[in-house]
Amino acid sequence: MEKEKLIASWKAEEEIAYIHGWDFSHIEGRYSEDTDFPWDYKETVLKYLTPDKKILDIDTGGGEILLSLKHPYNNTAASEGYPPNVELCKNELLPLGIDFRPGNAEEILPFEDESFDVIINRHGSFNPEDIYRMLKPGGLFITQQVGAENERELVNLLCGDTSMSFPQQYLDITVKKFEDEGFTVIEKGEIFKPIRFYDIGALVWFARIIQWEFPEFSVDTHIDKLFQAQRILEKNGCIEGRTHRFMLVAKK
Repeated sequence: MEKEKLIASWKAEEEIAYIHGWDFSHIEGRYSEDTDFPWDYKETVLKYLTPDKKILDIDTGGGEILLSLKHPYNNTAASEGYPPNVELCKNELLPLGIDFRPGNAEEILPFEDESFDVIINRHGSFNPEDIYRMLKPGGLFITQQVGAENERELVNLLCGDTSMSFPQQYLDITVKKFEDEGFTVIEKGEIFKPIRFYDIGALVWFARIIQWEFPEFSVDTHIDKLFQAQRILEKNGCIEGRTHRFMLVAKK
């Protein structure tokens, strides 16, 4: 009976696995993520930002980070390619006067050459060549990225030994890409930090949200792995993995 209850609870989490923008409040208190990095992404952006500068946020999600900067809306632009978030941005950002335009960050975005003083990107895709095109001379690109080894322990636990979704996502590789494009990297850093889940339902929800890291995961197809995880949880009190993050500030 206990197994049936667990399976039912996991399937319930699977069925409601959806986020509004980039909001993980559904599993608040059921997992923890150490974000004590040597840098602070938002503070790094604000350090280089003044009200007169034009800023673009690439892969803005629902615009949460961008809006928290409280930058003048008439000097603010954003792009997003994920369809549900595109609609969210149209409803939330356009009425404020923010220049929002849908676009694929890996390709060419629909903004003019040398339009921006600062381009930012948190955990999104990017195209160094297009960023160089859109930045004014002396302009800055500021990014925090999810690294290639992000949550590999959790992925291996649930999905087995699968290949990395983004094997190029390392600081040294990214630095070289920007330097090859003509940028000068003026700040950089890379770190691994613990992430812990305190119930398997939260991990199921998380894995369904981050589908690109947990390929083809579902409760039905990975039930044995989930019970293996449940046994580890009961023994250790949590399921633990590591996040992988890096940041850089590159100047044109």
